[in-house]
Amino acid sequence: MSETVKSIWLDVDPGHDDATAILLALHLTNIHLLGISTTHGNASSYHTALNAARCLLAFGGAERGIRVYPGASKPLLLPPRYAPSIHGPDGLGGVEGLPRADDPAVLALLAEDEDGKIIRALDGMAKYIRQVWQKGSGKKVTVVSCGPMTNVALFVSVYPDLVDAVEQFVFMGGGVGLGNIAAVAEFNILCDPHASQIVLDAAVPAVMIPLNVTHTAIVTHRIHWMLRSSKPPPEDLQFTTPLPQPSTPLRHTLSTLISFFADAYKSTFGFPGPPLHDPLTIVYVAYPELFKAKRYRVDVELSSTLTRGETVVDVWGYRECDDSWGSSGKNCIVTEALDVEKFFEIFFESVARCDKVSPLNQGVGTLLNA
Repeated sequence: MSETVKSIWLDVDPGHDDATAILLALHLTNIHLLGISTTHGNASSYHTALNAARCLLAFGGAERGIRVYPGASKPLLLPPRYAPSIHGPDGLGGVEGLPRADDPAVLALLAEDEDGKIIRALDGMAKYIRQVWQKGSGKKVTVVSCGPMTNVALFVSVYPDLVDAVEQFVFMGGGVGLGNIAAVAEFNILCDPHASQIVLDAAVPAVMIPLNVTHTAIVTHRIHWMLRSSKPPPEDLQFTTPLPQPSTPLRHTLSTLISFFADAYKSTFGFPGPPLHDPLTIVYVAYPELFKAKRYRVDVELSSTLTRGETVVDVWGYRECDDSWGSSGKNCIVTEALDVEKFFEIFFESVARCDKVSPLNQGVGTLLNA
């Protein structure tokens, strides 16, 4: 597999699966994480910014100079909506061992200027993308979105001169014929459908990781066992077999994250385990060969009372398109299948790397939550 290092900007709304996306962005060897912006979505923008900083500290990213840049507090046109039934009221319900949101070490990871004022998402994105691009003499940056795309749409609109510096927009969102918050609407897209359409209309390749794919990346009982323990599970493992004690505090924290997410998905959707939606975006950037994908025209339904937020994928090519990306072309690479076994292999490799550097394994998380 390719080990070419990709520079990424990560936009998230933590969120349990967003937390695992942050972990992978920090610990995949061919990903260079420039910074993290946050948005409304799974919880309010106040909570998502603090949650991202908590995860950044817990997963060993604080010493790299990476910071969190708070962004949009509401969609472009619609009122905000949150997902407390899935993620709890603060976005990381039920998670044990993370540093507290009010800890000074967490607050220090929110980006500030020389006057101590918070640096917002658009300013952070523009600064780092401009630095890497170097007016065309450097490299392009991939922008990864794991929540509503309000920040990304604003970036496209406010900084049109930097659009050429973006290699691709990779987003977790949408579905081909199905939804998870409405009949055919996925949560991230429905939260801000207008922003999603703006991003799809930008003259940059877009890559969609839809529910059709993320719902195959299920944390089964066997996967959960492997997350908690460094030892392989027994061959006759049953769903009723008790899970082993976590081998490290980090793995305990990740297990509680998975357990809350699992309970929410079982009660809401009847799933046997939680799907890890958001980390697939990071793995796609690192190892696109793990995905089957095809280029289509994709648009977002903006007005229908029944289907607002639906990602309309023109599978049969009814709309006449040119070869460009954006408003007149086949604007989106839609992933259709995933090598699930290889994904989890990569996930566990990243957890093992995180284990070596996580402050949680030096008692930091326990101390801050005492």
